[in-house]
Amino acid sequence: MNARGTIDRPLTHDPQKQAPMTPSTSEPTGSATPDFTTTGANDSRQNRTREMQLIPEALARAHMHEQLRSAEAERRAVRLMTARRMQRRAERASLRARRALAMAVMQ
Repeated sequence: MNARGTIDRPLTHDPQKQAPMTPSTSEPTGSATPDFTTTGANDSRQNRTREMQLIPEALARAHMHEQLRSAEAERRAVRLMTARRMQRRAERASLRARRALAMAVMQ
């Protein structure tokens, strides 16, 4: 049987034994996809596998970064509310002190 392999069912899974990738005739010349040698294809597959394995780690890192940023924004908001509350309290105390001083001077 001399059947050629397909993309879904290649003759072999060994990248060294696969034919090098060549551009199709429908693809324009000078397109963004360069020709690969068998070692280049092997390296790109290896890098792709490594990148695929690191995707959950990168997602977790991004999620933690977003949570830290959100927590820091929440802490800043709480500090601002506390500072405004203390400022209002201080203003009320200042008004009471001025009234008490005015009452003392009037008598």
